[in-house]
Amino acid sequence: MKVLMLNGSPHAEGNTYMALQEMEKVFVKEGIETEILHIGNKDIRGCIGCGSCAGTGKCVFDDLVNETAGKFEACDGLVVGSPVYYASANATLVAFLTRLFYSTHFDKTMKVGAAVAAARRGGLTATYDELNKFFGIAGMPIASGQYWNGIHGAAPGEAAQDAEGLQMMRTLAENMTFLMKSIALGKEKYGVPQREPFTRTNFIR
Repeated sequence: MKVLMLNGSPHAEGNTYMALQEMEKVFVKEGIETEILHIGNKDIRGCIGCGSCAGTGKCVFDDLVNETAGKFEACDGLVVGSPVYYASANATLVAFLTRLFYSTHFDKTMKVGAAVAAARRGGLTATYDELNKFFGIAGMPIASGQYWNGIHGAAPGEAAQDAEGLQMMRTLAENMTFLMKSIALGKEKYGVPQREPFTRTNFIR
């Protein structure tokens, strides 16, 4: 099994990365392959709604989004970590996720998603909710831990002092591992739920 982990912080080894590393220790212990991609310092533009991906299955902007698509398709779980900026996720990460989820056409059903937020003080739950929406729209079960998944720290490395936050990360990783393994067993015995043909409606007739 494999988990893809996205570091949405501009700081490669800041508190968001520390949270992901704490989870990675559990995944390694459980025999799960991991890869951490540093997204937050990349030059990622937002979606322009051109619709090109509807025909090609990839984004018209050929950058890290398209490079990551295959890794996303191959993974069993996706962890997305972000620092909190104005009670929101890093805009670079949001632009990346918007284009990644929208431009890829492979079935994401039953890939497990987990969101992690890092902050000095507030905005953790708003960022956590924001990131979880990407999983929810894609039919991905959302892993939870023992609280809303967040860690506190201002200066890089301060999260090491947040004992409860680090415990949250370990618990989240343990729960995510159990969920991925359970889904794998369920797929073997029952397959995946069959979807009805998509019915698209809007409020303008």
